[in-house]
Amino acid sequence: MKKILITGGAGFIGSHLVRLFVNKYTDYQIYNLDKLTYAGNLENLSDVEKKSNYHFVKGDIVDAGFINELFAEQRFDAVIHLAAESHVDRSITNPMEFIFTNVVGTVNLLNAAKETWKDDFTGKLFYHVSTDEVYGTLGDNGSFKETTPYSPHSPYSASKASSDHFVRAYHDTYGLPTLISNCSNNYGPNQFPEKLIPLFINNIKHKKKLPVYGKGINVRDWLYVEDHAAAIDTIFHNAKPGQTYNIGGNNEWKNIDLIKKLIEIVDRKLGRPAGESLELITYVTDRAGHDLRYAIDATKLKTELGWEPKVKFTEGFETTVEWYLANEKWLDNVTSGSYMDYYQKMYGNRL
Repeated sequence: MKKILITGGAGFIGSHLVRLFVNKYTDYQIYNLDKLTYAGNLENLSDVEKKSNYHFVKGDIVDAGFINELFAEQRFDAVIHLAAESHVDRSITNPMEFIFTNVVGTVNLLNAAKETWKDDFTGKLFYHVSTDEVYGTLGDNGSFKETTPYSPHSPYSASKASSDHFVRAYHDTYGLPTLISNCSNNYGPNQFPEKLIPLFINNIKHKKKLPVYGKGINVRDWLYVEDHAAAIDTIFHNAKPGQTYNIGGNNEWKNIDLIKKLIEIVDRKLGRPAGESLELITYVTDRAGHDLRYAIDATKLKTELGWEPKVKFTEGFETTVEWYLANEKWLDNVTSGSYMDYYQKMYGNRL
């Protein structure tokens, strides 16, 4: 049986990936390593937590001793590394936390994998999940390719760029079998409500202000989270080590247009007059170092491995709004911190 370590598996993207692998590959043993910070929530995986091929491990990738012991004990065959601090605003106020988690934590995992697999890399793989933000910003035209030079503009994107470089360096220097994917903005169920889409859905519902940076003209490419998980699955099982793949949704939206779309959907589903919530839009001072536009060229992934997104944006946004409106308890538990009661109930003193 393959033993696969998925780091950050209680987070937004990680939980969707863990669920996919646990259900799809019943002959694999899936180990979910998560520190359970504010954005990691085991309620996201309540539907698979009792499966025989699922195992949860609480721990911090910054703790090298713990990571080394875990690898020595479990002898993982592969790592899919998603654990990261990811919110740009938080990186601006506390960059050191991002350096420790995203850079030092990644190197700790690389060292543990290298040491554990040193006698034979056959059948082993270290897959690092990254972001399109490492490429910097675009003008009105063009898109990021795998060959686009890195030009990060925030402490978050700089920390992710650094971790990408370390992964490539360990492949080139030590022959460690590695893969990297750089993905555009994700959306969908179970996202911590500090991020734009869940935050604004919740604010629209409760008639709270919708803070829009600058003029709202920043452009992002949005990908439904289950499509991202499927892309990781495809790359993990089919790509040649040493490769990098961009993952995108071919779904660009100006922030202000996306917000107006969310208003239209939420107002309609709540039976409010069309456009009633437009008055909630409030323009605020732009974020420092705010990149104007991201766009992904995922041609390589489609051409070489046959992946492309399946969820159309109209369907994805509708589904996402419906989920957050129907799961108010989940939102309340996350925002209040009461999901910790769930941990105590399910795991007691083990966490």
